[in-house]
Amino acid sequence: MADLPVHTIVSEILTRVPAQDVGRSKSVCKQWYAVLSTQDFVRIHCSRSLVSSNQRLLLIDDLTCSVHPIIFQSNDYGPSSIVTFPFHHQNNVVSILSHLNGLLCVCLNHTYELLLWNPTTTAFKRLSTPDSHGFYINNLDVVVLYVDADDDYKVLHIKRRSGVLGVYVYSREVDFWRNIPFITRQEYLSPHFNWSASTFCDGTLYFTVCKRWLGGTNVVICFDVNSEQFKEISFPPVPSTGMVQGVLVNVKNELHMFASTGMFEMIIDLWTLQGDYLIKVLSCPPIPPISLSLWCDITHYVTNGNWFVMNKLGKLFTIEMDTNPFECFYPVTWFRGFKGAVFVETIVSPSI
Repeated sequence: MADLPVHTIVSEILTRVPAQDVGRSKSVCKQWYAVLSTQDFVRIHCSRSLVSSNQRLLLIDDLTCSVHPIIFQSNDYGPSSIVTFPFHHQNNVVSILSHLNGLLCVCLNHTYELLLWNPTTTAFKRLSTPDSHGFYINNLDVVVLYVDADDDYKVLHIKRRSGVLGVYVYSREVDFWRNIPFITRQEYLSPHFNWSASTFCDGTLYFTVCKRWLGGTNVVICFDVNSEQFKEISFPPVPSTGMVQGVLVNVKNELHMFASTGMFEMIIDLWTLQGDYLIKVLSCPPIPPISLSLWCDITHYVTNGNWFVMNKLGKLFTIEMDTNPFECFYPVTWFRGFKGAVFVETIVSPSI
């Protein structure tokens, strides 16, 4: 390796090593530190790290914060390593609101402050400001972390307070919050509507928005991360009797929705987005209600056809299905619970 040029070592070897090894490699010499700290290196290393085998599960309980490798073959996770919060907190009361490329957007529940945090490198950035930006209220606000076409990491914050409705975007590049218009129906910003966690697909954030779980209004709201425009897509025409829930997932950069309806038996249909319409792909036979259905998220699809389900506290489940309709599906990384998240270890920094 001593005969290899530095460029080859960096571009062909170090962009493929685990994130923690990159951190140790920075101490080799000043030249390596400078090269490994560039945004180009970070971007390439991140793109090569985003594979299912590099996924980790972070769990927060009353005493510890731990990171576990995921064992897909047994629907379980491996031995944990303890993570120490690098910021002041109160009794581990830290909520995970969104995650992307190894970064977590979290809320310190005792102060309501928003932070960007990389649990692999331990670096973090406070997003709160003296003019009241960057403070999150549970069950009222919506917070999403995303990246735009210019590789700028941003946070979308929908504020829904008493008498205060607004949409704000934070830019990591300029370290600044600004207000943007919400041009679809203003009633969706009211606290009467429940917004799901977002699903990112092909430059757009998608949300399911419902007025109530039983017989209420359901709609899909889209946010183009580059034009910063909102628009509305009709919810699939599912029966409105009983409970209705739509779970959006990104499968191979195509948006899908699992729409579940019913009470004593659940009917689950798979829909895919074509243009501005959701088209039904298949229906599964009625199944008994899942005891934690409202507290679980469909997170992965393995090629044998099973659904990989994780509840908000990190417990893993599977729902076995016929294999043929699902053989084309690959694992996806959609999971975010207040006390846990599936993330990939990267060296992406919360600040520039």
